[in-house]
Amino acid sequence: MSKASVIYDKFERHSHGEGLKGHATHYCPGCGHGLAHKFLAEAIDNLGIQDRTVAVSPVGCSVFLYYYFDVGNTQAAHGRAPVVALGHKFANPDSVVISYQGDGDLASIGLAETVATAQLGAPITVIFINNAIYGMTGGQMAPTTLMGQTSSTSPSGRNEYNGQPMKMAELIAGLDGPVYVERVALFDAKQRIKAKKAIQKALQLQVEGKGYSFIEVLAECPTHLKMSPEDTEKWVKECMEPVYPLGVKKDLTVEPWFKRNPPCFKGEKLLSLAGATTERPERFCQGFPTHLDLNDISLKLAGSGGDGAQTAAMLIARAAISEGFDATHIPSYGPESRGGTSYADVHVAETEVLNPGSPDPQVLLAFNAPSLAKFGPTVRKGGYVIYDSSVVTEAPVLDPSIKVFPVPFTGIATDLGKAVVKNIVALGALQAATGIFPKDTMLTAIRVALKDKCALIPLNEEAFAWGIKSVESLAN
Repeated sequence: MSKASVIYDKFERHSHGEGLKGHATHYCPGCGHGLAHKFLAEAIDNLGIQDRTVAVSPVGCSVFLYYYFDVGNTQAAHGRAPVVALGHKFANPDSVVISYQGDGDLASIGLAETVATAQLGAPITVIFINNAIYGMTGGQMAPTTLMGQTSSTSPSGRNEYNGQPMKMAELIAGLDGPVYVERVALFDAKQRIKAKKAIQKALQLQVEGKGYSFIEVLAECPTHLKMSPEDTEKWVKECMEPVYPLGVKKDLTVEPWFKRNPPCFKGEKLLSLAGATTERPERFCQGFPTHLDLNDISLKLAGSGGDGAQTAAMLIARAAISEGFDATHIPSYGPESRGGTSYADVHVAETEVLNPGSPDPQVLLAFNAPSLAKFGPTVRKGGYVIYDSSVVTEAPVLDPSIKVFPVPFTGIATDLGKAVVKNIVALGALQAATGIFPKDTMLTAIRVALKDKCALIPLNEEAFAWGIKSVESLAN
């Protein structure tokens, strides 16, 4: 069987791979990406690493690399390709990982990720296409745009108020992590040979486990320069090269050091490391609580920092998961460490939570007056509002279809001798008011959460029971 080509024979993006378009890339005539792709593909082929290679491409003209390369491919959010590449490298140390990025992506939106990954020095290869402009997104000024160069966001030309062009190769070479940094170009045959060798060397260093490599490629963008391909090559040579001098910026001789253990895919070990158990939790539900919703129940728990809303939300989610349902808990905090706003969105779904937010919850647990005033009006018609009547002296007027339960969370907890269990009182009230889960479901979640603090279990069980009694007394 013949060896597969690194570049696909047909490009499905065009006409489903049929006819002439099935053999044409999306890059504009004269674009530097085409040559960079060619040299990268040849290096992968020469080193025999096609089956080990993972290419990471983010937003921008780089994004379509996966249409052309028959290797492992991952898409990354704008600017985040280096850290995604790190994830691949550490998860599979034998992989050869390439972060392929443009200047707006790497030097602007992803600058923090670029610098942090380079300083870490793990053996990945970064190919940086510098064409001095945001290409795909509309020709805006990039960090690498030259002084005086016009763009859609600098129509009069880049000036001193926009800052100086960013020399990424020099910046990366100045860090301790990288072992090899070189800037190359594509404007003539001599430079192309150097570019090809640099890309292959960068991959070779990774294969040998020696460290991080960064190749900056001065590339042409005839479309946004509004020039012919030939004139663009001349512009890169005469205008870009003086600002971005070509050549090796760093080349260290080091011993291979990246020798991590191969990944382990045994579920039992993962459970052990996470402190989980293979024991199936006891279940008490006869089915999903469809009296609240057919397949997805949304709740909001809100109060001040320290009220215990987040812990209560976590316990609801854990209880749901133990019953075999899907559940999410999204916390939100104010800027204060304690005493500021704190609320949580919780979803419990029969099969899968599709949206973890709760902008219009079916159930609201409010621990103070501001939370009740803010979120009470957002509760759906026919929903439930349970609030701490110890601290809320006057409830807002809500839709008459909403069932309202004033329960003195704080008062009960204080009478029990520990005000912090008011959130467990609230959970008891929730169970009695809504019947979302059987009592034993909630109590089991509480006991599991307190397994390392067994002395506190009786108090929490009593707080839960008093929450139930308070709701039952409202019905009498």
